[in-house]
Amino acid sequence: MKVGILTSGGDCQALNAAMRGVAKTLFNKCPGVKIIGIEDGYRGMIYGRFHEMSGEDFSGILTKGGTILGTAREPFKHIREIGEDGLDKVKSMEDFYRRNKLDCLVVLGGNGSIKTASLLSSRGLNVVVLPKTIDNDIFGTDMTFGFMSAVDVAVNAIDCIHTTAASHSRVFIVEVMGHKTGHLALNAGIAGGADIILLPEIPYKIEKIIAKIEEREKAGHHFTIVVAAEGAVSMDDLRLSKKQLKLRREKMPVSFELAAQIRLMSGKDVRVTIPGHTQRGGSPDAYDRILSSRLGAAAAGFIIEKKFGVLAALTGSKITPVPLEEVAGKLKNVDVLSDEVMEAKALGICFGD
Repeated sequence: MKVGILTSGGDCQALNAAMRGVAKTLFNKCPGVKIIGIEDGYRGMIYGRFHEMSGEDFSGILTKGGTILGTAREPFKHIREIGEDGLDKVKSMEDFYRRNKLDCLVVLGGNGSIKTASLLSSRGLNVVVLPKTIDNDIFGTDMTFGFMSAVDVAVNAIDCIHTTAASHSRVFIVEVMGHKTGHLALNAGIAGGADIILLPEIPYKIEKIIAKIEEREKAGHHFTIVVAAEGAVSMDDLRLSKKQLKLRREKMPVSFELAAQIRLMSGKDVRVTIPGHTQRGGSPDAYDRILSSRLGAAAAGFIIEKKFGVLAALTGSKITPVPLEEVAGKLKNVDVLSDEVMEAKALGICFGD
């Protein structure tokens, strides 16, 4: 058996742990298996960058962040376009698969990577995908690896902000990643004791935010912690087209726009903290080490059982194969009526709605 493996899209914690899970299981169960490490995501297939990997390559990487294979973004919307170098990307990937006589391609990636994987699957390649993203927005799986580690990083930032916010009686806005969905902001906000959480799924009114700050002032709490997803939108933003909103955010991120409004309307001293790419970095936490190891072992099992064209998905406590065509192109948004949101509101957290 010959299996290719690649990591695609943005990096996150536990990519190495997930690869290790696939490799260790295949080496244990399939004597003579060959694993081909494809470098820099789909670009490695397009341009023929790869190397054969041994068991030693996967030793000592359970706790290591990043990816030992390298990664790159290869946007799905451009995947069928002929590049400036004249290459047909899809044909090049197919040729790579067949030229190297692969029995399966394992892809560790998020939503865009899944769409490309589904396309390759539809063209006859045997593909198995592991769900990777700090956004936890992959449709069809309850959890993605990288998410809980990113929550931990964001919560650590919020914890540190609490002391300085209280000392100076300030409003602090902590902007976390999450351009299209707010799972990270929601979970980090709850765990970090935020007073206000702003999500892309729940457009906010600035008046509601000001009212929450004033309510805390009257109760003797002279500081407020706001956790905002980078893709949070106001009710006014809904009047803009996607292009107009993108241009606006390029000029001023949501957290800085919000800070200016709060200063003007409340007179409070406001500061902004953006953890940024620290949320993708560092070692995976214990949860992600376990989840990625399980997903890797399960994915190897699917390969052995010849269950291809699937996503290794966590459903409840079980890992099940979900057909790629059922998840590709779909986004898992925060359910605004979920118990999680309702319970957060019961705790007194304001969502600006």
